[in-house]
Amino acid sequence: MEDYSTHEHDVLIIGAGGAGLRAAIEASTMGASVGLVTKSLLGKAHTVMAEGGMAAALSNIDERDGWQVHFADTMRGGQYLNNWRMAQIHAQEAPERVKELEAWGAVFDRTKEGKILQRNFGGHAYPRLAHVGDRTGLEMLRTLQDHGVHQGLDDYQECTVTKLFKDGNRVTGAFGYDRESGQFRVFKAGAVIIATGGIGRAFKVTSNSWEGTGDGHALGYEAGAELIDMEFIQFHPTGMVWPPSVKGLLVTEGVRGEGGALKNSEGQRFMYDDIPPLYENQTADTPEEGWRYVTGDREARRPAELLTRDHVARSIVREVKEGRGSPHGGVFLDIAWIKEKIPNAEEHIKRKLPAMYHQFMELAGIDITKEPMEVGPTTHYVMGGIRVDAESQMSSVAGLFAAGEAGAGLHGANRLGGNSLSDLLVFGKRAGEYAASFVNEKGLGELDPEQIIQAQEEALAPFKRQDQATTLNPYQLQFELQDLLQDKVGIIREETSLEEASEEIDKLAEKAEMVAVDGNKQFNPGWHTALDLKHLLTVAKACACSALARKESRGAHSRIDFPDKETGHWAKHTIGLRKDETGKMKVHHNPIPEIPEELQKIIQEQG
Repeated sequence: MEDYSTHEHDVLIIGAGGAGLRAAIEASTMGASVGLVTKSLLGKAHTVMAEGGMAAALSNIDERDGWQVHFADTMRGGQYLNNWRMAQIHAQEAPERVKELEAWGAVFDRTKEGKILQRNFGGHAYPRLAHVGDRTGLEMLRTLQDHGVHQGLDDYQECTVTKLFKDGNRVTGAFGYDRESGQFRVFKAGAVIIATGGIGRAFKVTSNSWEGTGDGHALGYEAGAELIDMEFIQFHPTGMVWPPSVKGLLVTEGVRGEGGALKNSEGQRFMYDDIPPLYENQTADTPEEGWRYVTGDREARRPAELLTRDHVARSIVREVKEGRGSPHGGVFLDIAWIKEKIPNAEEHIKRKLPAMYHQFMELAGIDITKEPMEVGPTTHYVMGGIRVDAESQMSSVAGLFAAGEAGAGLHGANRLGGNSLSDLLVFGKRAGEYAASFVNEKGLGELDPEQIIQAQEEALAPFKRQDQATTLNPYQLQFELQDLLQDKVGIIREETSLEEASEEIDKLAEKAEMVAVDGNKQFNPGWHTALDLKHLLTVAKACACSALARKESRGAHSRIDFPDKETGHWAKHTIGLRKDETGKMKVHHNPIPEIPEELQKIIQEQG
């Protein structure tokens, strides 16, 4: 057995994005010793790419807003598959979490009166997103990191976790390695919080950074936790489509929130052709006025570009397939047109959308203050993840918690823009709080030496295959998997292709057992890719199985062979995935708890 270093903490947090840092702050505040493991570097987590803002009913722009409206919007956007208690907690606690972030030093854009400025975003009834230009995630991460470091924590940067340790049904630690040196690390902990983000790198076109390989989802699943809602993959409507080197890179919804218009090759604002039935009591007026959003005796107007992301993404795909797309296979997003309405529009755009201005100028040679951008859907977010308790964020495995994109339930069938950042704050805080309480009550668990040996053997296996006659390249398998999911588990799905995808994923998993790498453990990208493959294959299989099982179209899940939203079984169940005794992925249906009468009344009142 090779040498390894051992580290002991009350709470071990895997992932140093918004959820992980907020959890670390809370656990440390409660007196727990905290270990923070990040696959990348502090400050480089994918949270920095969340640009548009964080949703919280502060009511700074429209006093009619409140947690009840936010709750109803979230449930409606999620097609009522949401964990209603998580949606309630999120709507009620988000304002306090945002104010807390401000108190810790976050510099938000301001109204003339000095309040936090809020902007419109898709699916939200009122201007609700607190923001810092189009760099909100970066400011959030900077603030949390600065505050967290002063609270006290031990960080392990450029360290990847490959396995969780258990004692019975309790998690007791984790196994990982330093990406630079290859040194193995064993973490002993009383509780583990998974905050590893998303799974976007399982797809060919994605806005996710290189870390988004589904590590946390797969670690939790292998440890016995249940995955839910994995069929619901959000394809953000606007990612770059040109040049090829940056295809998929996010174009924030903030562009549309600031007035950006989606147009086809004929110059038509095509989003006004199809206002979905979901939005009853709403009418499509002229583009300048927007569609009318009526809730009881309240009325607001929104541009059709700010309908929910699933609907906008499908509308863009329709325009391209019907021959009205842009030269490089997308559509046009035009923010320059606002110069007709706003004095000094060029400076306004540069001030409100500085990152987008520089992104297109430097990467595509386009000045967005003068000409439209080309955009198209990109794999952005997974609503599915580890099933957690709404109050504590603990999974079905004792001592194992999940928060952020790795924890499921809040968003249901489709996430509203801006809910992700406030999700990180609200449930990151709760995960840290309850994890620290769990350790205070239960103490540290015990590590099994045999599990450490097994984890080492699994990590070193690709090196031991170097001399075998039949070996495969890890990069080639990853590319094949990405192509497969993009083609057969993408925006539009159907039975035959999903069955083929599931079978082909199994074949790729068999091939992954023959992956070999050369060299040694010191900064070996091929080895890193080989170890990532297991996680990618797990989440890919989960997505395909769940999409195959849900025989309807709802939210971010669209089946051409089942185009309608069902009102019976599928409206009342989520799809869960567990590993059975034989090691296979087993699909089962979870009944959704009935929404309490007082919350049903709120939903009805809000339209």
